[in-house]
Amino acid sequence: MKNLLLLAMLGAAAPALAATPQDILQSHAAEAKQEDASFKEFSASRGERFFHAKSAKGNSCATCHTDNPKAEGKHERTGKAIAPLAPVANRERITDPAKVEKWFKRNCQDVLARACTRQEKGDFLAYLLSVK
Repeated sequence: MKNLLLLAMLGAAAPALAATPQDILQSHAAEAKQEDASFKEFSASRGERFFHAKSAKGNSCATCHTDNPKAEGKHERTGKAIAPLAPVANRERITDPAKVEKWFKRNCQDVLARACTRQEKGDFLAYLLSVK
């Protein structure tokens, strides 16, 4: 009986761990407003420019993810396949806040040699959500 109750509780908690891409974007917007009262909204067009912008190293997000975020990419050095970035093409994208932050931390450092700003992250997420 204890095991059954434990399984029921775990099952009920599981959906709470998942988030929608829109939830994650709204969370970034709420944090941006806390940091800067003049913050209005993120921009998909700025996010698209950020996605394609070349860094000082000559690469961009599109280097591995392709120019089309609905397409499968390939890691520049390892050749490993990368699932599409856009949630419209990959329903698992942008559904785990911890993973989103993990990949921002890793990829911003790799591409830009620095952490992405909250504005850059939000604009990037807004762009990916705008892809149809």
